Amino acid sequence: MSSGAPPLLEVHDLRVRFDVEDGVVRALDGVSFSVEAGETLALVGESGAGKTVAGLSLLGLVPPPGRIDGGRILLRGRDLVPLDERRLRRVRGAAIAMVFQDPLAALNPVLTIGDQIGEALRLHLGLSRPERRARAAALLTEVGIGGGARRLRDYPHQLSGGERQRAMIAMALSCRPALLVADEPTSALDPTVQAAVIELMQRLQRELGTGILLISHDLGAVARMADRVAVVYAGRIVEEGPAEAVFARPRHPYTWGLLDSAPRLDAPRGRRLPAIPGSPPSLRAVPAGCPFHPRCRSRRPVCEASRPELRPVGPAQRAACVLDADEAAVERRAPAAEPAR
Repeated sequence: MSSGAPPLLEVHDLRVRFDVEDGVVRALDGVSFSVEAGETLALVGESGAGKTVAGLSLLGLVPPPGRIDGGRILLRGRDLVPLDERRLRRVRGAAIAMVFQDPLAALNPVLTIGDQIGEALRLHLGLSRPERRARAAALLTEVGIGGGARRLRDYPHQLSGGERQRAMIAMALSCRPALLVADEPTSALDPTVQAAVIELMQRLQRELGTGILLISHDLGAVARMADRVAVVYAGRIVEEGPAEAVFARPRHPYTWGLLDSAPRLDAPRGRRLPAIPGSPPSLRAVPAGCPFHPRCRSRRPVCEASRPELRPVGPAQRAACVLDADEAAVERRAPAAEPAR
């Protein structure tokens, strides 16, 4: 969906490390991706892969002892990595906003929803108190929380889970940011509310032209929302491409492992879901070569010796795997070992 202009967001060779007592945790090890205005890019993978760290890095919110150890984060051509805290505060909320995974933990329990939405409007737009209240009430209505000005007096614990998530979205979009980072925005919601939140984000994206970085392990939400997908494993992107292509023709064994282990309505009744064997590696000691090779049923001897780089495997699709397209198709069809009972 690019028009020839530079992407809204460009991340180049981003590296994030945590210096801990027993070593160095390389949470991100050379990650690159981009997001266009009005586009949704999904980062998917198991817990601990580095997805959330990537989102926090964009806002300069990597918690200590973590730090960005290299790379560039370009927002409309401006590198955010060298910015100090004072300059980053001008970016957060105004240009980039984040919907956190747990809204109850992210919202301040002793401030009303109206005060929390109004804070960003005061800092970034300089609105007066009456203007802030009017705008906050309109935002709550816009995201589907009825009651208008009356609900501004509610505290986070007085809202349902779905309402808290909607309030977080209202807060994030209050200053009309160019980029929204949505970290597992539907993970704690029931299916009906999940669908409503996804529809809300898509509608607001169409109206505002906002770019969205969706961080999720929910492949259903990714399939509904994402234009492109980047699969993250052990702090690295192992496959990326248009969502339709990645879902229909995954080229990396980790990607098809994730897809095959997801429940399907058209699966034979009583069939056990295949599982990816083993566990993700410790980011303190990522295996040499391909980081996925200890868990991969399609590994070759070369996989243990050298780290494959992302290479073209289809139109606009890349994968970090030695298998070519035909080999990947054959290997995926091969029967997998039954998961342990």
